[in-house]
Amino acid sequence: MGFFSGMFFGILFGVGFIVAFARYEASRSRRRSDLAKAVAAFARITVDDSRKILPPKFYPPWVLDWLNCALEKLWPFVDQAASELIRTSVEPILEQHTPAILASLTFSKLTLGTVAPQFTGISILEEECWNDGVTMELEMKWDGNPNIVLDINTHIGVSLPVQVKDLAFTGVFRLMFSPLVDEFPGFGAICYSLFQKKDLDFTLKVIGGDISSIPGVSDAIEETIRDAIEDTITWPVRNIVPIIPGDYSHLELKAEGTLEVKLVQAKGLTNKELIGKSDPFATLFVRPLRDRTKKSKTINNDLNPVWNEHFEFIVEDSSSQKLTVRVFDDDGIQDAEFLGTAQVQLKELEPGKVKEFWLKLVKDLGVQRDNKYRGEVHLELLYIPIGQENNFSNPFNPDYSLTAYERTLKGKGSDAVEVVPKKNVIVRGVLSVTVISAEDLPAVDFMGKADPFVVVMLKKSEKKQKTRVVNECLNPVWNQTFDFVVEDALHDLLIVEVWDHDTFGKDKIGRVILTLTKAILKGEMQETFTLGGSASASGRINLHIRWNPQHKIRDQ
Repeated sequence: MGFFSGMFFGILFGVGFIVAFARYEASRSRRRSDLAKAVAAFARITVDDSRKILPPKFYPPWVLDWLNCALEKLWPFVDQAASELIRTSVEPILEQHTPAILASLTFSKLTLGTVAPQFTGISILEEECWNDGVTMELEMKWDGNPNIVLDINTHIGVSLPVQVKDLAFTGVFRLMFSPLVDEFPGFGAICYSLFQKKDLDFTLKVIGGDISSIPGVSDAIEETIRDAIEDTITWPVRNIVPIIPGDYSHLELKAEGTLEVKLVQAKGLTNKELIGKSDPFATLFVRPLRDRTKKSKTINNDLNPVWNEHFEFIVEDSSSQKLTVRVFDDDGIQDAEFLGTAQVQLKELEPGKVKEFWLKLVKDLGVQRDNKYRGEVHLELLYIPIGQENNFSNPFNPDYSLTAYERTLKGKGSDAVEVVPKKNVIVRGVLSVTVISAEDLPAVDFMGKADPFVVVMLKKSEKKQKTRVVNECLNPVWNQTFDFVVEDALHDLLIVEVWDHDTFGKDKIGRVILTLTKAILKGEMQETFTLGGSASASGRINLHIRWNPQHKIRDQ
């Protein structure tokens, strides 16, 4: 009996112990889950966030202080290792980007100096933790005293030792620890990249001479250095350091999509000429490398240029990359004079959808205090991710897949593939334009009236139609329709000009320039457009536009 009672008591004790242990484990699990959520929440807090939460006197700077202290102590060893690494890895890049004016560009001396960089901010980006990893950003400032001497040889036999001095750098480095693994140290590889280059200044000095005595050399060297930085370390380029042996090719930089750009026109540009007007041209890039920067043609003596040019760019990271447009005045043999710049975030684009932009030009994209009007530039953009071409229909032509380069099979079997640029796709049809009316036209006659009429034309084909003249009216009504047979709708422009008729001549009141993109996509549209084309242009014009596609073929 004692045996059974002991056994029963043991069972009860065991069951009770199991239940108690289970409840304890559940409680521990909840605490661990709550702790994990708290850690994740703190991981998302940046330095700026923590400064907002805590007053400055309570802000614990020990993390950055510890990092900066550790880096300062390690800097002599970092200098020695990094200097050799930079020499062996950067010299081939410099050789690749060496401009035509120089024969060679190599390091004769390279040390990073005695001043270590300072970390000024640190954050963990949970939303950027891709490929099963952790992403960290470190903001860094460096006013260094490196000893960098470049040996430069020109094609005319001149050898110059050029010293890089007064180096100042501010930027954000991105570190990605991926993939996460069970082995020590917990991740397979480290990717690093210069995510944001806020400031990079340096001066070049010929040892024992003046570099300005050789025209063009200083600019060529500076451009080469900046190209090398952009091509080797600037995001979306990422350098991979394997920690645990494995295949990390999925972390490498790859093309993500293609961006098609139509540079339509600009208006209201600044005049930089004493006699006549500026001769504007534009440069466009997603990554500011010389071989990936596109340049438009120059439009002479025009502050409202019409380019109507198409360009295509490779996109590696649509979430962070931008399209930058810069407009210059072409001064012939002299350096072009800068007129203004503008930028579009590619994340604003919806894949497969054409989006139109009028962008105001500014002096500096990083300075927001610039309120001077420098003109505007007109763009149409279309972004298509690679590998998703079949998910979209061509907005201009549903018969063809929407890719950067169209593929068509030719008659020698499935392996014979011809690559045809999209710019050679021809879209034909009939464009019907109804000039309905105009409003609030400026008074151009001595009597405070105008005798307006409208000229409607296609730029590429140079076809023109003209309305009747409405005498002595600032709010004329025409309701006249004109049909145009369009041979190449993707590359043509509709230009509508309002003129004042006069016995001894005619004066232009204003104009509207439209691509045919919206008409092709919508089929039919009626809108009111503000007249432009000159500083004195004013008023509005009402148009009804209808597109009737006839047939679409490729230009062979």
